[in-house]
Amino acid sequence: MKNLQKTLAAGAFIASVAGGALALSATSASADVACNRYGECWRVAERYTTYPTNLGVVFHDDAWRQHNRHGRYHWRKDRSDDHGYYSRGHWNRFDK
Repeated sequence: MKNLQKTLAAGAFIASVAGGALALSATSASADVACNRYGECWRVAERYTTYPTNLGVVFHDDAWRQHNRHGRYHWRKDRSDDHGYYSRGHWNRFDK
């Protein structure tokens, strides 16, 4: 009986660790949305701090994107390399 309890406890522990790891990987896989003051929005993998301050870049999550995909926002092409920003329809790379 004691062996069965140990086995069940170990199984529950392993399941909780695996579930936590799965939850963390799902969270990190989602992309954020960056929008500038001109209403231009694009997906970003990271929340960079090097955007020009006059652009007024704000970040949103995927749920916000789904809710606001139509309307006043201009959805720009999602870049595979998001080391930059949109400004008035043009992509500007960060200086390296």
